Amino acid sequence: MKTRRRPFNRRKLRNRDRLRGLMGFIFLLIFLSAASIVAFYLSAYIYRLIDWSPDSVFRQMINSILGFFLIILIFALIRKIAFTRYWVQERDFLGPIIEALEKIAKGDFSIRLQNEFVEHQRLNELSSTVNKMALELGQMENMRQEFISNVSHEIQTPLTSISGFAEVLENEQLSSAERQHYLNIIKLESRRLSRLSDNLLKLAALESETIKFEPQLYRLDEQLRNLILSCEPQWQEKKIEMELFLEEISITADKDMLSQIWINLITNSIKYTPEGGEITVNLYRQSDRIIVEITDTGIGIAREDQKHIFERFYKTDKSRQPSQKGNGLGLSIVKKIIDLHQGEIMVSSSPGEGTVFSVYLPVKSN
Repeated sequence: MKTRRRPFNRRKLRNRDRLRGLMGFIFLLIFLSAASIVAFYLSAYIYRLIDWSPDSVFRQMINSILGFFLIILIFALIRKIAFTRYWVQERDFLGPIIEALEKIAKGDFSIRLQNEFVEHQRLNELSSTVNKMALELGQMENMRQEFISNVSHEIQTPLTSISGFAEVLENEQLSSAERQHYLNIIKLESRRLSRLSDNLLKLAALESETIKFEPQLYRLDEQLRNLILSCEPQWQEKKIEMELFLEEISITADKDMLSQIWINLITNSIKYTPEGGEITVNLYRQSDRIIVEITDTGIGIAREDQKHIFERFYKTDKSRQPSQKGNGLGLSIVKKIIDLHQGEIMVSSSPGEGTVFSVYLPVKSN
């Protein structure tokens, strides 16, 4: 629940400061006059007490010195009282903030402070910062727990298959065809585990920015053409018509990283395009950016899924068989690599009408 701040009225604040200054000046005059009067009567009492009557000049000097010491004494007393009250007040103000920070340190990120310090803008800013920190730490903790849960699930599924089919293979009455079938499943699940491990390492390296970023000048059209040819067995098997419209364009970028983008997007298009479909790859330059569009006539992506497809472990097609599922990390890696290149990726799709992935990369001058 957000607390609405009161508007900051500078004119009202200036008037209040002037009034305080005037009241302080009047108080100072009254204070000095009172100190002088007290010093006069106190010195007169002392003279009578000791039966001494000094001349007027000496009497005035004694009154001034006594009044000066009285002023210092009263000022020191007032300062001590004011400082003590101020410390108690500050301690009361900072108490909830300190308590909130202690709870955050112990892992309680649900704490929220109310902006109750109407006349203390800095304390309001401090409490807002504490609230923001608690919110962001809570979100990070939720993401961490979700990540661990997803990784555990992704690892547990193939391990269960491998373990189950390994036990089946212990049956000596299996035919050679059945045995080979189960061995193929174990190999498939093992490769799936290997891909998951590889993608997790890639994603961790990209997010921590420990991976080497090595931009170089190369021909992007040649890279795309070669990668599409390397996938030829896959799209030929499904009788997919592949069309290329590639301008001759050079780009300064990390060649290996961009290769991961194109492989992921092209293989996804092949995977989700039915037999006899079409895939088109366009490469062209527009003003100060390079655009790569990969269009397919596949199953498409629902609108509610499109805003989540770049999240880790998110899968749009939950109806596929476990052995055919990816691990939901490919597009997360794609998005991270494009971010590192200061680019952008967009998706346009409708169920049953295909998908268009558009990658925008900036043109860097050499």
